[in-house]
Amino acid sequence: MKARDCVCDPPLADSYQELSYKSTQAELRQHDQDCEVIAECELPMIDLRGLRSCNEEERHACVEAIAKASTEWGFFQVLNHGISRELLEEMWREQIKLFALPFEKKARSRLLNDSYRWGTPTATSLHQFSWSEAFHVPLVKISEKGSCYGEFSSLRDAMEKLAAAMSELATTLAGALAESLGYDSRGFPESCNKSTCFLRLNHYPPCPFSAEIFGLMPHTDSDFLTILYQDQVGGLQLMKDSKWVAVKPNPDALIVNIGDLFQAWSNDVYKSVEHKVLINSKRDRYSIAYFLCPSYESTIGSCKKPSIYKDFTFGEYRKQVQDDVKITGQKIGLPRFLLQNISL
Repeated sequence: MKARDCVCDPPLADSYQELSYKSTQAELRQHDQDCEVIAECELPMIDLRGLRSCNEEERHACVEAIAKASTEWGFFQVLNHGISRELLEEMWREQIKLFALPFEKKARSRLLNDSYRWGTPTATSLHQFSWSEAFHVPLVKISEKGSCYGEFSSLRDAMEKLAAAMSELATTLAGALAESLGYDSRGFPESCNKSTCFLRLNHYPPCPFSAEIFGLMPHTDSDFLTILYQDQVGGLQLMKDSKWVAVKPNPDALIVNIGDLFQAWSNDVYKSVEHKVLINSKRDRYSIAYFLCPSYESTIGSCKKPSIYKDFTFGEYRKQVQDDVKITGQKIGLPRFLLQNISL
């Protein structure tokens, strides 16, 4: 089935068709290679009851398990994380209702302060195109006037509760990772609040003409860490030992991954790993991601010296990423800030 024969809402097929016409055979082969999956894996599983244990040995073992997974994988799963299944399912129902709206209403109605995104409008090749739609919402905007919830007032309530719970969990995990490197975990990381942290509601519609399309193109996250709640459709993949591996969904766990800022702060001890999402040709996929970010003025220095990165603020990092995407079509990220000169 060809893209021009498909009717998609949002109109992703039109963009994909245009890019497919423009792409060279070399770009198409590269895209196919990037979609190859070697194996399915189960991420390291960590029971967070250990962090709340009165037994110091149990607590220390949990902290070190989190650090080990962040060093070797850059990803891990958590159980007994403190966020109720009822809240997650409530948010899930609201999210599905939200994405069921017609494209024009999502794009034009100022829902969640105009935070709606679809596809990749800046893409110049298939390698840069993401077959997905999302609401990328700063926490401070969830309850702000002008969010235009209307019949979605229950969505606002669910998002507020989930954002508070995710924030608490993210701060706990960040503190454990800092503690493992001998850093005072109290108040770490600084300046992470509602004005800088985000919730992202993701929807990956079925693609009727190919399953080998990026729902989300390969990337690393530009934050301290990300917490993900996903459905059981699958599609998340990460780079492990220079190979793409598919993450096996677990209905009882949340997924956590290290972002670029934690890799820089830890002096490359913790790894911000490249990951992507492939779509399903028949089933919708939904996920909710929380991003732990500092203020734009916060300096991301290394916890240990000598550092391999230049000091930079989060604002400088975001601007460099945006500039690179605008000029090259893709993020370059941390290599821009290495003290040693490298060819990019």
